[in-house]
Amino acid sequence: MFLMSWAEIARSKSISLVPSFRRSLLNPRRLGCIDPSMDLMYMPISSLPPPKDQYHQTPNDHLISRIYYITSEHLNDLQLLACSNGCSRTKLESFSAFLWKMVALLAAKDNFEVTKMGIVVDGRVRLGEDDKVKASLMSSYFGNVLSIPFGSQRVNELIEKPLSWVANQVHDFLDQAVTKEHFLGLIDWVEAHRPEPALAKIYSNGSYDGPAFVVSSGQRFPVSKMDFGWGCPVFGSYHFPWGGDAGYVMPMPSPAREGDWVVYMHLFKRQLELIETEAGNVFRPLTFDYLV
Repeated sequence: MFLMSWAEIARSKSISLVPSFRRSLLNPRRLGCIDPSMDLMYMPISSLPPPKDQYHQTPNDHLISRIYYITSEHLNDLQLLACSNGCSRTKLESFSAFLWKMVALLAAKDNFEVTKMGIVVDGRVRLGEDDKVKASLMSSYFGNVLSIPFGSQRVNELIEKPLSWVANQVHDFLDQAVTKEHFLGLIDWVEAHRPEPALAKIYSNGSYDGPAFVVSSGQRFPVSKMDFGWGCPVFGSYHFPWGGDAGYVMPMPSPAREGDWVVYMHLFKRQLELIETEAGNVFRPLTFDYLV
């Protein structure tokens, strides 16, 4: 929203979506109702455990950023495999399940028993359910309204089970967070812990007993509309080194080919090397030739 408005102002155009700064949209309920699952997903800063060595002990391993592209054909194939048990799964669920299996391969080599994955959920649409006025205001709300549910699975199961089974696990932990009640409960949880800051557990200590990473989604990021007066960009991506030892992955629509994804990946070097070795036909390095 900010970048879109900036681009429109730079071209002396009126702002197409006027941002809303009404923090009252996120007021807690008078009788708060907090599901116990919130304490499994979030924690106050004061509850952070003492610093611990990163789970990777290899001196030459560290978090790095790389950008790949995935063709629409491969995305369709992954979704087809994820739905092979008769359940309907989205491309994001299918992609995330596949990536989780790849991370588990290295976790097994490093003798870890579990690995965790979270997926960012946008709460704007959920909080506007059954209220057209609030839905309109939430669509233009300036600021993050996010939750990061995550799942923890045994490494051997992620490796041995088919992609459809892993996609089911992804769907199950997502299912609890894609409701209006979840976000109302999260607002109540934050209010109950004010004024102390809080953060998602998968970010703060998710990697203590094995590798952890978070998948977000930039599918609605309008790269093609970011015209500041010198033409539309050929490419746009993220750089998100967020400081913890949990990885971060952001798929976006490709500007070069409809249906393809451009995927920003902030993971450990050895994880990316394994992904390139085991799934190099799926994750292809982004190059200038691809963009033009």
